[in-house]
Parts: sequence; structure tokens; C-alpha cells
Amino acid sequence: MSPLPELNLNLGMTNNPGSPFYGGNGEEGVVVRTDSGLKKHTITLIISDQEAGSIALKVGEKEIEVPTYKLTVTDDKTGETEAYQVTRDTLSFVKSKTKKSFLSFFGFKRFDKTSFLYDTIAFEPQLEDIERFDISKYRKFSMDTLTYELEGNGQKIMLYAGDINRFIKPESIEKYFIVVDKDNGISFIGDILFREKFLKLTPKVELHIIKRKKVPKNFEYDDKGNIKRVMYI
Repeated sequence: MSPLPELNLNLGMTNNPGSPFYGGNGEEGVVVRTDSGLKKHTITLIISDQEAGSIALKVGEKEIEVPTYKLTVTDDKTGETEAYQVTRDTLSFVKSKTKKSFLSFFGFKRFDKTSFLYDTIAFEPQLEDIERFDISKYRKFSMDTLTYELEGNGQKIMLYAGDINRFIKPESIEKYFIVVDKDNGISFIGDILFREKFLKLTPKVELHIIKRKKVPKNFEYDDKGNIKRVMYI
């Protein structure tokens, strides 16, 4: 169900003697409330191409470093903007390789270095630099988790906010974005719920995704899960 619009009342002036708002003494400047139209409010989420940091994310059995990007939230009523971080890459393990040291010949394996290669698949706008989605109808909220689902280029994608250690990719989802804040998504969730409450009814929610100039293809990690090298498309 679409959110109901809010009646937008503006202040007008009248000096028409036939108006019921006219004071009768020839004065101008009587205030009149007039309906200037119907206005729907929108919460806007913008996933940028600006790197903001990284998080440690468990992928399979290994915890690895995943880059994050700036995510901003605003709405057209308050105009207030908050910034968060979000992942943009869905990673899957490919293979490991070990570079042996010269001491390996003598049985000292601890000096060998193993690296791990992960493929990444990422959703990127295809035709424009920015792609927009109306995700109002695809919001799911529980006590400490908020998700939005969307479809683009024939793919099912999820935006997830909650405890990253409890995130499990649904089988129907091909790619995902994970919101990162200081307390496992609670700040982001609280922000969205506050804006919804302030706007009185569930508003339209738009997700804007900005196309990255350089899109990762593979990540190579050391044995501690730190990024050694990024290969781009």
C-alpha cells in the first residue's frame, strides 16, 4: 500500500472584499491558508562510490577484510543527513596458494606464506552513473534487523542492517549490501524508524546506487584475512 500524501498548506494573502477572509476595513495582508497540492515524502538512501573504510566479515569459514563505502540517509521533509558505511562486494572463495620459503626444504613450514583468492560479484548500474530503486514495498523489520530487497538487471539483491556476525545470505539473493555502523546496524535502523515516525506514515523509500569507476574482480588475502591485492575488471 502506497503511503498517503500529506496535505501541503501554504500561506496566502487576500484583499478581495468578497472573500470571507477579508476584514472589511480595506486592509490588505489577511492571511489565508490555501491548498497548494499534495506532497509525498521520500527517504533517500545513497550508496556512493567513495571508499570509507573496511570491516572484518566472515565468508565461509574465514574472516576477511571487506572494503566499505559511504552511505547517506536523508529525507525531503527534515533535510537532515546521516552518514554510514556499506559493503558493495559479495565475495566467494576460489583457491589458496602457498609460497614456500627456502627453509621449507629443511622442514620449517612456518615460514611458508599462504594467500587466498576470492572472486567478487557486485551490483553496478549498467546504463547510467546512478540507478534508482523504489524499495518501499520490500522492507522487512524485526527486533534488531532491517532489510530491503530489490531487483535489478534480472538479479535479486538485499540491503541488510543488523549484526554482521549473524548475517546469512538467503538462497534467493545473489548479491547484497551490508550496512555498517558503530553498533551492529542499530543506529541505522533507529534512524530509518525515527524518520518514518516523524513522517507519520511509511514514506516512499528510494535507494540510489552510484556506479564505481573501478570495480573489483578478485581480492587476494594473506593468512590473517588482510587484503594483499585487488584486481579490477
